Amino acid sequence: MKSDEWASVIEKYQEANFLQSPEYAKMNEILGDKVIFDDFGGKAHALMIVRSAKRGRYLEIPCGPLMKWQSFKTVEEVFKKIAEVGRREKCVFVRVRPQLFASPENLTLLSKLGLKKSPMHLAAEHTVMIDLTASEEEMLARMRRQTRYEVRRADKMGIVVEKGDSEELFKEFHQVQVETAKRQGFIPPSLKALLAEEEAFRGEIWIYVAKTAKGEPIAYGLIIGNGKEADYYEAASTDLNRKLPGAYALLWRAMRDLKAAGYERFNLWGIAPAGQPNHRYAGVTTFKTGFGGEVIEYVPAHDLVLSKIGYFKDYVVESVRKKKRHL
Repeated sequence: MKSDEWASVIEKYQEANFLQSPEYAKMNEILGDKVIFDDFGGKAHALMIVRSAKRGRYLEIPCGPLMKWQSFKTVEEVFKKIAEVGRREKCVFVRVRPQLFASPENLTLLSKLGLKKSPMHLAAEHTVMIDLTASEEEMLARMRRQTRYEVRRADKMGIVVEKGDSEELFKEFHQVQVETAKRQGFIPPSLKALLAEEEAFRGEIWIYVAKTAKGEPIAYGLIIGNGKEADYYEAASTDLNRKLPGAYALLWRAMRDLKAAGYERFNLWGIAPAGQPNHRYAGVTTFKTGFGGEVIEYVPAHDLVLSKIGYFKDYVVESVRKKKRHL
């Protein structure tokens, strides 16, 4: 299927985001991964990526498959075909994270399909979604009072926000993110991955930089737009962000830009689950929820096991890794 045909198909699914886009397929191909797209006889649509890890190959379907989930018979048929794809590609398991809300009914549905909860996440399960169809006044009114104060304080302090998509800016962002990761204890994406994103999503990917009136960088945000949704996908900051409201200015500028560009929602991409103060995203949760969006919980990633022995090895490794990374 050609990219333009693929994009038109995905537009039919309100819940779709960039992880099921032809641009994301191109990014993974640039990085050397095999990409498969299947419409399963018109019953569903899925971008599937074959991941090769030392512990075994697996098939990944991020934020998919896209389909009507009301008919269990249809869903069951689709997953049987997905399993066939995984076996054909000699995969140990298939990992999916559908765009389904984490309701008891949806969790039961995945269990009935023979899927089990994955030890690792695949895409942000807990997030904040901002409605960009509201007016700027409404968006401001929905913010937490402290957030509005910080947005206005940034303006009074002369903090400016710039936007760009040059390769040089992506390299600058990567360097700052590496430094941020050392302070905050997470593993940043590689420069190779960032440049692959820049190439694949060109025209729909930007880096925002909040700076002091003197031009000193405070905060960075990498934003990807695709279809109806834009995503605050990556972030980085300098030491100045601890005392200056650069990140607040950055997100408010991005919200207005995205609204003007016609996007309908802005996914702030990742907050901590309730009651988990040691979670990796705990530090940014108060910040993100302050912008007045809807807190959403999707079903967690689930695995369809194709090789029990191979999957057991992977499960143990990933369970240990999850604990160490506070995920």
